[in-house]
Amino acid sequence: MRTMSCQPWLAALTAASVLVLAGCGTGGGSADTGAGTHDAESNDGGSLTVWFPGNNPDEIELVTDKLVPRFESMHDADVEVTFVPWEDVSTRLNTGFAGGTAPDVFGHGPAAAAGLVEADRLEPLDEFVETMDPADLDDLASFLVGGQVDGTQYMIPLGGEGRLIAYRKDLFAAAGLDPDGPPASWTDAYDAAVQLTDDDTAGLILQTGSIQRVQSFMGLLGSEGGQLLSEDGTEVAWTSDAGVRALEYFVGLHQGDSPVSDLLGADFANQPAAQNPLATGAAAMVMVTSGQAVQIARARPELAEQIALIEPMSGAADAVMFGGPGPGLFMSKDSDNKELAWAFMEFMLSAEVAESYAEVTGQIPVRASAVDGDYVASEPLIASFIEAGSQFVASPNVPAWVEVRNLLDKHLERALHGEVSPRQALDDAAAEAGPLLAGE
Repeated sequence: MRTMSCQPWLAALTAASVLVLAGCGTGGGSADTGAGTHDAESNDGGSLTVWFPGNNPDEIELVTDKLVPRFESMHDADVEVTFVPWEDVSTRLNTGFAGGTAPDVFGHGPAAAAGLVEADRLEPLDEFVETMDPADLDDLASFLVGGQVDGTQYMIPLGGEGRLIAYRKDLFAAAGLDPDGPPASWTDAYDAAVQLTDDDTAGLILQTGSIQRVQSFMGLLGSEGGQLLSEDGTEVAWTSDAGVRALEYFVGLHQGDSPVSDLLGADFANQPAAQNPLATGAAAMVMVTSGQAVQIARARPELAEQIALIEPMSGAADAVMFGGPGPGLFMSKDSDNKELAWAFMEFMLSAEVAESYAEVTGQIPVRASAVDGDYVASEPLIASFIEAGSQFVASPNVPAWVEVRNLLDKHLERALHGEVSPRQALDDAAAEAGPLLAGE
């Protein structure tokens, strides 16, 4: 059984610029690459293929027009960059590995790490990481550990992510609610949403696009005291009473006598920020990522003072939300130019590049020292995500997780559309996922 090193994700970013990841060690491991004497000349020359996930136009412009040309100049290299839509990443990678055309470096989410390791697709990075400056390692420590599987480094996270509920203060005030006193529990949030909902405005919208449904459900589930899988990751745990309560709440936002939600199935992740229902006023409370929150405020600067974030809300248990290390870079075991591949990965982690990447994508910065940087100082919404870090929980990282997640997502969608009851949806998902988790 391969598992990521630690969960939940990080404790909190303090005023002293220190990120704490409780209970995690920096594992050992070895890489069969000849790493350990990575001098500048060995990193220069040759060609490299790199895939980034997603289709954020600002990220594409930064990477292709600024960062890659700079790296090519520094290393006399030729880098071919491709941005792959998230929904196609796993399929494209599987095709590439099978046909011997996989990229040297590729981006993916940390939830895919254990499965890729089990399939023997990844190059261990420990010996590369060990050559980094100790000061850099300290600065990156909390995020680096999020890229480990069984104590071995396989992923270099490019930032952190999380989900919080953003709300419009002006819409709260117009509905007779305290704009400076947002809900503290999911029950309170629903009650407020009922008061906020009218013909033009939805009271509360969680993310219900493909895969995003699972991430929304995870926050509700954790706040009810439940979890997706057993501690050892071999059995389904989402069929608990906590799981049923969480999904009943989720479904109740869209169905029943007093629905308060809208835009079921909408993909906010790939939607222009100015079209987000929070930006348009089509919703008073919306679940957002750090990137979406920042981009909405940038797209509608006149609303910047009216947009605020709600701390993770409680249910029957302590408040949690989905979050953790964000997407990062992996090195293919089949790469013919591992030295140059590592040079590119290390370049993306450099202080200046990492901060510019976080600023453009709206991610939580990968370096602890960035809390004192210009980006965080200029984006107060990011500070809220950093402060909520101790309440973020990441996806289980077991080899079958991507398949299990996709199955669960399918059945959550059925429940949200009122095709089956929450209990039936969770039971049906468990029946299909159980054999995968058991390795059958």
